[in-house]
Amino acid sequence: MRLLFLTLALNKLVLHQQKRIILISLITGTILMVAKFGAYFLTSSTFILTDAAESVVNVIASSFAFFSIYLSAQPRDENHPYGHGKIEFFSVFVEGALILLAGVLIIIKAVYGVFYPHAVSQLLTGAVIIGITGVVNGALGYYMVNKGKALASITLEADGRHLITDMVTSGGLVLGLLLINFTGILLLDSILAILVGFYIVFIGYKLVRRSVGGLMDEADFEVVNRVLKILNDQRRPEWIDIHNFRAQQYGNELHIDCHLTLPNYFDLNKVHEEVSLVDKMINSEVTKTELFIHTDPCLPDCCHYCSMPNCPIRFEAKTTDISWTLDRVIRNKKHFEQ
Repeated sequence: MRLLFLTLALNKLVLHQQKRIILISLITGTILMVAKFGAYFLTSSTFILTDAAESVVNVIASSFAFFSIYLSAQPRDENHPYGHGKIEFFSVFVEGALILLAGVLIIIKAVYGVFYPHAVSQLLTGAVIIGITGVVNGALGYYMVNKGKALASITLEADGRHLITDMVTSGGLVLGLLLINFTGILLLDSILAILVGFYIVFIGYKLVRRSVGGLMDEADFEVVNRVLKILNDQRRPEWIDIHNFRAQQYGNELHIDCHLTLPNYFDLNKVHEEVSLVDKMINSEVTKTELFIHTDPCLPDCCHYCSMPNCPIRFEAKTTDISWTLDRVIRNKKHFEQ
């Protein structure tokens, strides 16, 4: 009961931190959006409009992210036995789709500006405003990415990376505005806007691709390899092999199921003890993880790679070491069947 209370308290604290960070992002994004549109109306620059349009996406995405973080933290119920964490992938999908739309609209308007150019003014003032907003977005973005990794929140991390991207585009925007101002070539305003528009489309595509992969339970090889490294580094002789390894991400929870081969003479209590050790190890060093471990009894063909000392049923001496690599553990076969 005490452990349950501590877990609930910890989850509540994490949720509070996530909501506070997203709220800061939402308020900051709204202020910066107003500043960018102010710069656009001041200069009439399509190039500046690219940044202003993307800031609208920031605000909408942060609003949706605020709701998705709240929903993802809700406890499991009959309709959602694995919890509500998948909503975070949908949140990233919405953000990516909006970025794609913004990029396409920017390209269309910029292409129109190539054929029908218009005058721009006060570009230095506009460059200063955009530069300041870029610095603010960059600082906030790095903070959100770090917090997203620490709290295992894909929504915070995606929102943070978007803000860092916004900082990069703002930096390019400032350089472009200075170039237009000092060369006097008005056509550059539309040409540079087209280039930034394609970059925004690319970023939107990457977010959509990541969200679709998460919704379809695409394997996260970075997480899987991290788990395998821990298991290899702290491997016990009792753990003869691991196979049929699968991992799925649900919000800030990682779900892993696998088969663990143990000596066939272990009783049920000993089997439970070994499974619990694997569970505690991964939870203490990776992230909040739910494991479903199916245990297999060893067979005589396992002996040549089994490190179990003083085994009373060994058929042959150990002759080889087999590392738990990704290509080996994901197969639904014991290692001798590879």
